[in-house]
Amino acid sequence: MKKMNVPFDREELKYLKAGDRVLLSGALLVARDAAHKRFFEALQKNEQLPVSLEGETVYYMGPTPARPGKITGSAGPTTAGRMDKYTPLLLDMGLCAMIGKGRRSEEVYKAIERNNAVYFAAVGGAGAYLSKCIKASEVVAYEDLGPEAVRRLTVEDFPVIVVADAVGGRVY
Repeated sequence: MKKMNVPFDREELKYLKAGDRVLLSGALLVARDAAHKRFFEALQKNEQLPVSLEGETVYYMGPTPARPGKITGSAGPTTAGRMDKYTPLLLDMGLCAMIGKGRRSEEVYKAIERNNAVYFAAVGGAGAYLSKCIKASEVVAYEDLGPEAVRRLTVEDFPVIVVADAVGGRVY
């Protein structure tokens, strides 16, 4: 199992291969369907995004409400394919890695290779376990979206698997 810090140095991603198990520590973004749609619409209007995507990792997660004294509720991945129509553009804007579950479109796989990026899977159904790896969470954009607001998470030893690597290797 490899241990890596996020945000990544893009050069590090060249050494990851499909099937590698990785523990991530550091800061990453959380954004789902509604936030991706807003990102895309803003870019179509030549507006600046509320957060920079350069070198970022985005986790496709919809957190459940935190119980008293907890940082977040269950923190499992959502189906990544729902973001596919927005992803190639966001990768071209500097997004480095994504975490979700499920297959991606051929256009996304090509954009991953073109941008020396990586797609990771987190284990679906393990949201309660994954939430224990989250050390901090704050809303950084689109607060009006509630659970779909863009968040910055601080994670420690967050387990993922490389599903699509920067040179075309795929698990699926």
